[in-house]
Amino acid sequence: MIDLKSIITDYTYPPMWTRPNTFESLIHIILEQQVSLASALATLNKLREKLIEITPEALLLLSDEELKACYFSRQKTTYAKHLAQAMVDGALDLAALETLSDEEIRSNLSQLKGIGNWTIDVYLMFVLQRTDLFPIGDLAAVNALKQLKKLPAHTTREDLLAIAETWKPYRTVATMLLWHYYLSTRKKK
Repeated sequence: MIDLKSIITDYTYPPMWTRPNTFESLIHIILEQQVSLASALATLNKLREKLIEITPEALLLLSDEELKACYFSRQKTTYAKHLAQAMVDGALDLAALETLSDEEIRSNLSQLKGIGNWTIDVYLMFVLQRTDLFPIGDLAAVNALKQLKKLPAHTTREDLLAIAETWKPYRTVATMLLWHYYLSTRKKK
């Protein structure tokens, strides 16, 4: 834990990153998959300009070309439309997810095209504020952990998970500190 304490000492506390349990939040997380946060936010803001209120029904009224004009890739257009359709059809009820266990939520969301472990982890941490997750698929968190603990680049997934295991039941808190460290050290460069 001493390594994590050094983040607070050197960079203060991280912000409390949270998002409401809405369709827009889940779209935002999908947009953040494998791109920079700035790029995802630019895409979301373009969609906000187009729709004013981002709802499943409104998104489904947009053509692929209109979504492309909002910077959506073909792949993310497909994911967003599948998510919207699932919500319109009643196959996904975000409010109902709040009462489920992490495993049940993972089982429900992973059935949707384009929603994998990273997206589910971020949803659980930011939206539902679950406290015990380490997103092993998140490059920023993993790279921050390696840098902070001075681990070799080839450190195995299993070794990283073993380190994260020591943070139970507050792995999300540790992850937030790692993200804060990652973002803070990038600002200094």
